[in-house]
Amino acid sequence: MSAELKDAYVDALSAMIRRGPRDLHAMANGVDPGVAATDVALRELLKAADRDDALFDEFQVRLATWDKHETADWTEGTKPSTNERRDVIIRRLTVDDATAGLLLDLFPVAGGASPIVIAPEWDEWYTDEIRRRRNFYWIHYAHHLREKGWDADAVSSLDVATDRVVERLSDPTRPEIYSSRGLVVGYVQSGKTANFTGVIAKAIDVGYRLVIVLTGTTNMLREQTQRRLDMELVGVENILRGIDPNNIEAMDKIDYRDDDDWRDGKFVRHGLLPSDAGRPDIHRLTTRAKDYKSLHQGIAALDVDRRERHRPFYDPANLFNSDARLVVLKKNSTVMKKLVADLKMITTQLEEIPTLIIDDESDQASVNTSNPKKWKEEQKERTAINRLISELLSMLPRAQYVGYTATPFANVFVDPTDAQDIFPKDFLISLRRPPGYMGARDFHDFDDGEVEGTHSSEEAHVRYLDPDESQEHELRDALDMFVLTGALKLYRQERGYGRFRHHTMLVHEAMQRAQHSESARQLRQLWDSAGYFSPRGLERLRSLYENDVRRVSTTLGQAEATPEFDQVARYVGTAVRLIAPHGDPVIIVNSDKDTEREELDFDHNAVWRVLVGGNKLARGFTVEGLTVSYYRRGTKQADTLMQMGRWFGFRKGYQDLVRLFITEELHEAFEGIVLDEELFRDELRRYADLVDGRPQITPAQIPPLVHQHLPWIKPTSASKMYNAELVLRRSPGAPIEPRAYPSKSERIAANAEVWRPLVAAIDRRVRFGGDGTPSFEADVAVVTHEELLDALRRLEWAASDVFIPDLSWLVELRETGKVKDWVLIFPRHVRAGEAKARIFGSEPMSLFRRKRIRTDYFSAISESRHRTVAAAISKCESPAGDETARGLRGPQRGAAIIYPVVEKDYVAGDPSNGIDPRNLTFAFRLLAPESATSDDRKLIAFRTKVNSKPEQAIVDAHDEAPWVGGDSMRGSSRGTSVPLSP
Repeated sequence: MSAELKDAYVDALSAMIRRGPRDLHAMANGVDPGVAATDVALRELLKAADRDDALFDEFQVRLATWDKHETADWTEGTKPSTNERRDVIIRRLTVDDATAGLLLDLFPVAGGASPIVIAPEWDEWYTDEIRRRRNFYWIHYAHHLREKGWDADAVSSLDVATDRVVERLSDPTRPEIYSSRGLVVGYVQSGKTANFTGVIAKAIDVGYRLVIVLTGTTNMLREQTQRRLDMELVGVENILRGIDPNNIEAMDKIDYRDDDDWRDGKFVRHGLLPSDAGRPDIHRLTTRAKDYKSLHQGIAALDVDRRERHRPFYDPANLFNSDARLVVLKKNSTVMKKLVADLKMITTQLEEIPTLIIDDESDQASVNTSNPKKWKEEQKERTAINRLISELLSMLPRAQYVGYTATPFANVFVDPTDAQDIFPKDFLISLRRPPGYMGARDFHDFDDGEVEGTHSSEEAHVRYLDPDESQEHELRDALDMFVLTGALKLYRQERGYGRFRHHTMLVHEAMQRAQHSESARQLRQLWDSAGYFSPRGLERLRSLYENDVRRVSTTLGQAEATPEFDQVARYVGTAVRLIAPHGDPVIIVNSDKDTEREELDFDHNAVWRVLVGGNKLARGFTVEGLTVSYYRRGTKQADTLMQMGRWFGFRKGYQDLVRLFITEELHEAFEGIVLDEELFRDELRRYADLVDGRPQITPAQIPPLVHQHLPWIKPTSASKMYNAELVLRRSPGAPIEPRAYPSKSERIAANAEVWRPLVAAIDRRVRFGGDGTPSFEADVAVVTHEELLDALRRLEWAASDVFIPDLSWLVELRETGKVKDWVLIFPRHVRAGEAKARIFGSEPMSLFRRKRIRTDYFSAISESRHRTVAAAISKCESPAGDETARGLRGPQRGAAIIYPVVEKDYVAGDPSNGIDPRNLTFAFRLLAPESATSDDRKLIAFRTKVNSKPEQAIVDAHDEAPWVGGDSMRGSSRGTSVPLSP
């Protein structure tokens, strides 16, 4: 009877997909009147269930989904992922307190914040009723992800994130034509494909009948994307189209007949041809091996069915009785022209077809943040592709365009000429960093101060290459690390710590194919002389294991999975044979057929190899099992670094083994890019909150925010411009930390002089921290808001307008009186022997070395131990035990951390001597109290350059209205001037 009762509960929970939580026991009894569904019986079933049990899984999925639901009536206005939401769920399930407690123990409230949404107001057509009635492909996709090993929380998070996209597309049954434009911002190697697969599934469910997926520029990426969509969305029945899988001759036409995952039943199955259940079939117009080709006489394959010819195709009577077409093509002008030509030949009126265009890797032609010249040189092909996308959008007026990018600094926010037809006017959605993802903070210590040991991500994962040392020695170290981590993976796999089908090392030294051949030759030579089976070779591995691998893994909490070397050594031979099955450990991955001896294919083969390549491994393509990266390129190529970060991604079961071999110069250049992105995402998160039910910011107002982070980038065209201009940015309870400080000595000296009266105001030295928090000494002063404002107004900046919006707010605070004074904190070094000097006749003060990522732009300024104290003083946080910080609090008081900064290569002299002001930059971080809000609670303000076109994001430059505030409001690079009265 317990099996029947379990099935009844599973079916009852499944039935609640449509209407939300309801009386669980009553529904179970309704499913099977022969069972006795009670709280006691349910608790017994749950206590006996393991995590693979169907009832456990169904509860996990349902509760996680309900926890995160946002709009349903049954939620009673409770916020997602809160205890209040779970209380509503439990009450509606009608279970007793003991069962409620057990459910909470087994299935904690699903965490994880929703994605950040920047969008104007829109028509809410994607209702809960539509979600419930039209979810065929989404349900099968979600189930497939669970079978792949995704946990319920991850699937429910994907459900929410994809809802945010689909709800902002136009209703496909709507008579009025509307073509939305949107952008989804993820992270490198973070699951963007999973997101747009979910979006496509839901879009087809609700009526979109032509789906065009634009991938990157290489066949490898297009094939990888096609296979993912075929495997996880299209499914076996749509691929076979009635072909008998036992008919060998017929199966020769199926592109996956020799695919291991196809043979092992890992492609999604719908149970029947979807049209047999009244759902749309998906017709593939491209296959894994074949990009889009002109259809000629087969043009009918692209045409759509219209059951009732007197009604338009988008009418529900036609739309929901027709099939969907899927096209996955390279972002290549030649291929795209073929699709455009074929669309012009079909009989259905194109303006009637609800179409979804997914532009994967939409930053493929993105801004070259370090090399504007190269950006301009690539304009021709980028322009051709954008022109074809524009033509598609023009031919298909009901087309919805959604770009996907790994960087929020997408080209559409930098160059108005490129963005003309694809600017995301309707929405920008920034996805959250997913759990288990290795990203920027795993490879960079953004606190540019005293970070070391167990707190250092760089020390754990990054190994610096010496530009002056023999590359042969460095490359051997990387190869040894690759072999060692492979052996340790085998050890872990045998003991149930995970399954590691792929194990790869990436070597990227140049874009030129000739260099790839040279790198491969050197790697093969090193491999042949490595002696991994000899005592000498094993002793070398033992030393690396004890001094690096085991030390790091133990520190990162993997001691149990990291045994003594002798236990790992048993697997070295197997690892070596897997890496070089025929004596060659290398696969060259580029477009040169003469050097590509072997094809890289993660789908058909277990890949344990060293991969040497350039652009084919750069953008979008997922390098499976990547554990060791050897990256040596000139910093002039830093514009592609964000996409070249193949070492980012999911590394389940071996995060502690990941190593990046890179030059320090290149690592710092990369750090500058990822730090700016992290800060920009944080900024978007603050502005995403609605005020009085209305958005604070729209996508049209994002370009000036991007300019604040990339002030050195100038658009290529003088004829077009963005219409929004940032004039004021309020930051109550949030930091202001500028980094665009001038580098010319006379300007540095002028800025230093501005701080003279504030340094003279120092009247005490205190010690912060203790009782479990990091401690440090600091020189402290308390000054009025007017005194600090007077100094800030006189500073010069590398870019004229980067500080104006913040300064405008500080001026406003003077008028409102919401900040009276500031505590100035001049930190002192914790370690002895660091640089010190007298400043304007003071006692010796600590000097902080900071690196510039560009001539006029520093990397991170502040340090975490100092930020914690500033937050405590301004009452943003209250760290226990720091009496000094609490003692410095005051009503309407902010905190400012001031760093006397010198360049990284500054040679410190006798601390008793004074420092030349030309070498001294005062960098700062301001933190105003949270109470310093405006009456309207808005955090940001813009002006429209062309007042007659307030709804347009991009306008003609010659239409700009005169600035009524005069040049003083715009500021100048020779000092920022803002009126004292707003």
